[in-house]
Amino acid sequence: MPDLDVDADAVHAIFYRHIPHAGDPMYIADPATDGRWQHGDTVAAWYFADEPDTAWAEWYRALAEVAIPPAESLPRDLWRWRIDLEHVALLDTRERLEPVGLRLPTPTTRHWSAYQDVGDALYRDGYAGLLAVAAARPAHRNLVVFRERRSVDGCAPLQPPTVVAQPPRVPRGMRT
Repeated sequence: MPDLDVDADAVHAIFYRHIPHAGDPMYIADPATDGRWQHGDTVAAWYFADEPDTAWAEWYRALAEVAIPPAESLPRDLWRWRIDLEHVALLDTRERLEPVGLRLPTPTTRHWSAYQDVGDALYRDGYAGLLAVAAARPAHRNLVVFRERRSVDGCAPLQPPTVVAQPPRVPRGMRT
């Protein structure tokens, strides 16, 4: 895939990510797993949400796709992260997705391949990550941070996490 012509900017904000209770917020799978925006054999990534409801919408979406009842995936720890990154690709609107050949993401893994190819190309082009439309909550954003090692400069979990033992309310604006 040739170099992509995308807008880029710095991201300085708080984002959210949930993990299994008492897990390591810096955990990196070996081998790295695939995500919507990258192939694990290219690069690992953290996926963040712009607010807690967006994180939970993506969680409900993923569980629905594999038919796992929410209570079976609890408890979870919701972490706030301080993100200070330069050179983040902006794919957070329909207008920014179209030049790279993508549509607004749908809440299913069936269409990941095209998004993964774009994410892999952005990683190879030196982007720290990308800001994208949240498939499960399209009025909101996910941040994908590429990572080659356990930590990434500019990404820090903020203590303490919020322990979530009961299924959170279903977020407004969610698509499954």
